[in-house]
Amino acid sequence: MTDQIKPIGWIVPDSARREEAARELLESVDSPIYAFKDRERTLFCDRGRVLLGQQKRPAESFSLLAWAPSLPPQRLGDPGFLEAHGLTYPYVVGAMAGGIGSAGMVVQAARAGMIGFFGSGGLSIEAIEKAIDEIQGALEKGAPYGFNLLANPHDPALEEATVDLYLRRGVHRISASAYTRLSSALIRYRLKGVTKHPDGSIAIPNKVFAKISRAEVARQFLSPPKKRIVEALLKEGTITAKEAQLASHIPVADEITAEADSGGHTDRRPTISLVPLICSFRDEMIRSHGYTVPVRVGAAGGISTPASAAAAFLMGADYILTGSVNQACIEAHTSEHVKQDLSKAEMAHVAMAPAADMFELGVQVQVLKWGTQFPMRAQRLYRLYDSCDSIEEIPEKERDLIEKDLFRQTLDETWRQTRDFFVRTGGTRHLEKAEKDPKYKMALIFRWYLGQSSRWANMGEPDRHLDYQVWCGPAMGAFNTWARGSFLEALENRTVVEVAKNILYGAASLTRARMLQWQGVPLGRDCMDYRPRPFG
Repeated sequence: MTDQIKPIGWIVPDSARREEAARELLESVDSPIYAFKDRERTLFCDRGRVLLGQQKRPAESFSLLAWAPSLPPQRLGDPGFLEAHGLTYPYVVGAMAGGIGSAGMVVQAARAGMIGFFGSGGLSIEAIEKAIDEIQGALEKGAPYGFNLLANPHDPALEEATVDLYLRRGVHRISASAYTRLSSALIRYRLKGVTKHPDGSIAIPNKVFAKISRAEVARQFLSPPKKRIVEALLKEGTITAKEAQLASHIPVADEITAEADSGGHTDRRPTISLVPLICSFRDEMIRSHGYTVPVRVGAAGGISTPASAAAAFLMGADYILTGSVNQACIEAHTSEHVKQDLSKAEMAHVAMAPAADMFELGVQVQVLKWGTQFPMRAQRLYRLYDSCDSIEEIPEKERDLIEKDLFRQTLDETWRQTRDFFVRTGGTRHLEKAEKDPKYKMALIFRWYLGQSSRWANMGEPDRHLDYQVWCGPAMGAFNTWARGSFLEALENRTVVEVAKNILYGAASLTRARMLQWQGVPLGRDCMDYRPRPFG
């Protein structure tokens, strides 16, 4: 086949290696690789004197068939993304709610030149501030890190309090997730401190990474903040007149993460369709608004191997974000039981189940079904909610079953515990609504189980293993298949940095291999099979 390849120039190699050495050269991503012809053989090297184009053949030279440049993983994404956040790698460790995306995970990512987001969703203000103390205490000033800001339409006061905390403690990057409509709390965070430099450029101290899976939500983040929200914030005195004036010149988000088939809340979009769509949509919105500040697009959902990462970058992603795969890492704040289950998962071992925070709306989350019966049990509760208007309407046989197997106590006792929780946390409006609406009361009781199931998983409650709710996408199974037989198969070797570097260096190696193939050089399948190795 190489006889049909038109040479692109000549090379005088410093050394020559046979095809079986191509894999090693491809994985040495800091050096270029050259493929050349010596009689009937295709040989490879990483150094030599190269003449491209139709020039006179030098003495002792060979026909150059193809080449691939050095491609350290730092170059895979947008260099502007690295510069904006002080990073070495275009890699984001996504926020996993309930503190699963732990302070330790964020610290390790930052020290390795990546950025991680603490999973503050579902945690109290006190717990979030404790994590801020830990992260800021462990990192040098200016090191990259962020915190999650979860949309909370059911409790906007908590969202406002979270923003108050971030502004007070100098948290300058947030991962905004689960938004369908942008809140005033989010806009307040974005606008606080916005000013104009003497040269006319706009300085925006608070950076927003927006996780989206729909174009209509991306549109809100790519647009300037809504005028009515800005005017209301100005009237309240929570932003200045200058900040309000500059609001119309900036988008709500700096980074748009196109989240495809992921764990937790997901629309299960295909990455191959979603990422190019959002990239194109981003370009259109920048043109229409005339922004002078850049907006980048990242890819998330389904990314856990070198091949998936390489594909994301080739589709136009400026960075990648991983989630499910990090949950099985040493630093993840979840139980060893959960990590063991995740390490055994295959791609098909996921299912959709009702979401605790939006149960009444029928919203679902993607969860692990290996080793747990949570998806089926949660679906049973939603079917009862959908078919009954109150607890009293539940058939006696069904009520006995869920009290025995799911709640392990009477529904009346569950309601007492639920009521006590809202009294302690100031959620009396929920109790007032439940007194007037029996169906809403039933939803709150069922949400008790959904909320406890994730806590039982994180704490590793041994007698509640069948009730574990573990947010997980098919990326976990893909990672396990790739890692099988390598050092990353063992849980004790799965650190967030080892996982990240293997994905990134593997993506760089595979991209270089494809470059040679696209130029017509046949390669063995082993060149397309980057195997994990320790980076230390």
